[in-house]
Amino acid sequence: MDFLSDTFGACRKFRILAVNDDCCRENLCLVPDTSISGARVARELDALIRIYGQPTCIVSDNCTEFTSKAILKWANDNKVEWHYIDPGKPQQNGYIESFNGSLRDECLNEEIFDSLTDARRTLALWRYDYNNVRPHSSLGNKTPAEARRALELLDGIAPGALATPETDEYQTQGLSL
Repeated sequence: MDFLSDTFGACRKFRILAVNDDCCRENLCLVPDTSISGARVARELDALIRIYGQPTCIVSDNCTEFTSKAILKWANDNKVEWHYIDPGKPQQNGYIESFNGSLRDECLNEEIFDSLTDARRTLALWRYDYNNVRPHSSLGNKTPAEARRALELLDGIAPGALATPETDEYQTQGLSL
């Protein structure tokens, strides 16, 4: 996860919280607002867990929102490992930095936002296109949404992904649905 910033017209700044799944390159959220605190980041992460499940690890830089008491408490309460990259080493979080470059080149540099509502609408449309329409060469020319579905099938966590037994000796010990 990382932050980007942009402006409305030529003066008022806003920030964008971007959260990506490194495995399937899917953008899980783009949250634009004029102020995003550590407590707000924690609330957004709670919402993402309800949709996508709990992450094993979160990687971020050392900005004040990600090192706040609210985030440290959230990570501890949710038992989520948090990995902070070394200061001045954005390459240690390369997937989100690459995503940020695409977002900046394809959307933020191309648009002049009139309002926060305008920014939210434009970012939502760009996010949909990024996740569901455009194939990514790093994913074998699948979209991130297709890559997530394929991964879910491989991991056996998608509905209908479990194979049916071929013999009567099939053991269900240790399996739960």
